[in-house]
Order: sequence, then C-alpha cells, then structure tokens
Amino acid sequence: MNNKVMLIGVGGVGTVVAHKLAQNTDVFSKIMLASRTVSKCDALAQVLKNKYGVDVETAAVDADDVPALTELMRDFKPDIAINTALPYQDLHIMDACLAAGVNYLDTANYEPLDEAHFEYSWQWAYHDRFKQAGLCAILGCGFDPGQTGVYTAYAAKHHFDEIQYLDIVDCNAGDHHKAFATNFNPEINIREITQRGRYYENGKWVETDPLSVHKTLTYPEIGGKESYLLYHEELESLVKNFPSLRRARFWMTFGQEYLTHLRVIQNIGMARIDEVEYNGMKIVPIQFLKAVLPNPQDLGENYSGYTSIGCRIRGLKDGKERTYYIYNNCSHKAAYDETGMQGVSYTTGVPAMTGAYMFLTGKWTGAGVFNVEQFDPDPFMRKVAESGLPWHEKFDCDLEL
Repeated sequence: MNNKVMLIGVGGVGTVVAHKLAQNTDVFSKIMLASRTVSKCDALAQVLKNKYGVDVETAAVDADDVPALTELMRDFKPDIAINTALPYQDLHIMDACLAAGVNYLDTANYEPLDEAHFEYSWQWAYHDRFKQAGLCAILGCGFDPGQTGVYTAYAAKHHFDEIQYLDIVDCNAGDHHKAFATNFNPEINIREITQRGRYYENGKWVETDPLSVHKTLTYPEIGGKESYLLYHEELESLVKNFPSLRRARFWMTFGQEYLTHLRVIQNIGMARIDEVEYNGMKIVPIQFLKAVLPNPQDLGENYSGYTSIGCRIRGLKDGKERTYYIYNNCSHKAAYDETGMQGVSYTTGVPAMTGAYMFLTGKWTGAGVFNVEQFDPDPFMRKVAESGLPWHEKFDCDLEL
C-alpha cells in the first residue's frame, strides 16, 4: 500500500505512535513527523532510522496556525493526519484537514484553553462538513478513550444481547520514583482530575465533588487499589451509542502521596488556569507548574510496575444476567525497552496507530465524525493485540462494583 501519514505532535504518545508507524511500513509507506519544535522531530526520526531502517520526513508547524498547517498538508498530501498534540488544538487541526482534504484521527477530545471542561459537542458539530467533504474523522482513539470503547463494542457484539452497566477501570500501579509527577501532560492531567466527577445513571448525569467517591478495587496481578470516580469523555459517546446502558462510570487509581501533592497544588493556587500578573507579565500558574514538574517523556527509564485498564460490564445474554471483564495489563519497563516511553504513553499510542491502520486498510470506513465504538471492533482487536496490547477476558465473575 502506498499511504502517507502525518503525525502532529511528538511528545510521549506521539513518540510511541511514531515507533508503531515505523513498524508497519507495509501500510504507512511514507511518514511525516510535524511539531512546533522540529529538532524533536529530527531526533525521533534518527531513532526510527537507527532502529527500523525507516526514513521519515520532518517539518516545523504550529498546530494553532491553520493556514500554515493546511499548506503543509497540501504539500505532503497525507491520507490521514494523526493528532497527538494538545486537546486545545483539535479543532484547528480538524479545520486544516477539511481545508486540505485529509482524514483525521485523535486520542482525546477538544477542550477550551480557558475552561477545564471537555465534551464531544464541538467535534461532533463537524460531522456534516466531514461527510460532505467525503472525509473521515475518528475521535478518541487512545486507550481511554479509545480501546475501552472498542472493548465495549466487542462485548456488545459477541457476549451480550443488552449491556446495562459499564465501569471503566484505570489503574496505574507503576512507580516512577519521583516525589510528584504526572504520566502525561501535567496541565491536561491536573485539569482533568480536579474537575467535578460525573457519571450516568437512569437516563441522567449525576455530579459529585472532585475525588469524593472512591472504593478499593482489585486489579489482575496487581491487587487492591483505591479507585476514584472521575468524569471521562468516553462516557458521553458510549451512553449515546449504547442506549441500553442504565449506568456508566469511570474509575482511576491514585496513591495518597499523589493526592496530597495535588491538594497542596490546588490550595496554593498553582492549579489555576486563569492569568495572574507576575513581574509585569501575565502567566498561567498551571503552565508554570508544567515547566517545573518532571517531563512525562523522561519518566520511562526507571519506571517499574504495570498499568491495568479495562471494562467491567453487566447485562443480559439469552435472558440471563452475565458479567464480563476485559482488560490489558501493560509493563512500563517493556514499553520503555521498545519505545523509550512509559506505559501510559504506550497504551495511548498503540491504539492510535491501530485506528489509522484500520482506516487505511479499509476496515473502518465512513464519511463524517465517528467515535471508535461505532466501527467493527474485531479487526482492531486483532491488530492491537499483535501490536503490543494483548487483552484478557473474565466471564461471570465478581466485578466488585
């Protein structure tokens, strides 16, 4: 196949995606790495050349500069653009894709820069424009969101007549040996977990105070970990696409030391996303904090332990209640040995490549804007397992929820 792919953003997730693209040149025959800092692209390109013998192109571009990004796309003519830049930039990249006639895929939904709030409405609003252009936009194709949506679709297709209860559970049982660090962009991470919790039940959304609902859940080969109810974007699309759901929730693990640091950061105002004046200039406290915290890309070398992410589902099959647990455990060390990145970046990057692979091989098709659970899960499940994220199933077990 003679396909071109443009990868926008070469942080931790983008680095993993780049490795996976280079491992699949039968489909991704020409690769461009594009970032605001072209030196990062050049350094990664050299790694890919040394490790896989693959030549990739690089370019400097500001993803917020729609005309410049459009011009770059028109010049390179990619068949699909993979967006691993910041969620604030999603709409700008979608605009450039429409202008240049390029298909689109991302790993996280849009959120405005000035508000810690995210929902799919902004991107779903692009559906008609992508459909009229004959282009496909695939939203949220990381792990959560992403693979968790595919897991749900797979369960609905093969194991349930009616899915009624869904709990997405995300455990990072790794140790990066830092006093405090976030596993992906600190600004995005802290904004996400400090907002109010929210879950879906009996046809409506129920809000909770941040991190106020929690319980100990047992994760395979890891054990019991305190897990906190958060709002996460895939809940919005899953309750829309699986209307039989009576309840849908998202849980994530946090250690007490992490939560203590987070509480202090909030209490002293360093989690603020509005501008403050300092020495005659305007700064955003959380952006300053990002500059002094450890770079998530640098955590991998000494990271030990595993992530465990999956879906715990209850519903009906042949008129009888059934429970089902599907999950992946990912080794931080194995991820680092392969890509130089830790497991959180790995579990997001592998599905992103897989989604692009599905599109370019004709397994996922359509014109418009789609969430991953709207496509056939089977070919994705096969490819993602081959690509480093094997999955496991448990039937009719105690879900602890």
